[in-house]
Amino acid sequence: MSLVTGEHGHGHGHADGAGSQRVLTVVLAITGIVLVVEILGAALSGSLALLADAGHMLTDVAGLSLALFAAVLSQRPPTDKLTWGYRRAEVLAAAAQAAVLLAVGAFILVEGVKRLIDPPAVTSGLMVLFGVVGLVGNTVAIGLLSRSRSTNLNLRAAFLEVVNDALGSVAVLVAAAVIAATGWTRADAVASLVIGVLILPRTWFLLRETVDVLLEGTPRGVDLSEVRSHILAVPHVQALHDLHASTVASGLPVLTVHVVVDDECFHDGHLTSMLDRMQGCLAGHFDVEHSTFQFEPASHLSHENAAHP
Repeated sequence: MSLVTGEHGHGHGHADGAGSQRVLTVVLAITGIVLVVEILGAALSGSLALLADAGHMLTDVAGLSLALFAAVLSQRPPTDKLTWGYRRAEVLAAAAQAAVLLAVGAFILVEGVKRLIDPPAVTSGLMVLFGVVGLVGNTVAIGLLSRSRSTNLNLRAAFLEVVNDALGSVAVLVAAAVIAATGWTRADAVASLVIGVLILPRTWFLLRETVDVLLEGTPRGVDLSEVRSHILAVPHVQALHDLHASTVASGLPVLTVHVVVDDECFHDGHLTSMLDRMQGCLAGHFDVEHSTFQFEPASHLSHENAAHP
């Protein structure tokens, strides 16, 4: 039975949607050009490292396309059927990017081991040429994304991908230098393995973070045991239940809770000041500005379902 509900929330952590779309559009164009160049370079030089970097760039093009699509969707207003709008589209896009990158990283590692055992001929001069093109393109993309990468998971995923691409281009150039100086063609396979190692750990971290959001895990920085203690410390609070916290999208943590208070609070005007205090506590201590409190009299507690957490 809902007796008194207090709800609080405002635009916290909203991204500059138009700015994000512009940045993603430019980065997508740069990445597409570099992809074509590196595929051509891999075909001409026979380099697995260039091909690995091109494969990574291919997933970047797909991922950035998803990110751009999600950035556009996230600007659509909420509806009665989608009360948060499409804010979670950026989380879905980031999860898809991470999953594909994991598959690409695994493929590169397997192929790199094969080439260590049986290295093919590689043209180091062409590796240098196309490696430089890739590095320049990725450096420009990093510069564009560096200022806005903390805005949401989508932009973080895009930034992560172009940084990995840039490191991959560096590995290609190092391998080309080693082959040119020593003739050791296995350097190309080693470089491809380095690229694979660069891809997997960071991508796994991103995938884990997006899965936490999709599973509605407790937001980072929100310790529910501390939240409980803060609420129970408020005068006239006897107990609480149905405490839930989750993340709708980047920068949008939410919390709901049922708070059991003295019966007289419903008659002496305490509820308004209690609500202000609790909401201020959540916003100040836990950075949760979208919260919903349902107040219930102690006499109602016996009617609650015992299964409530």
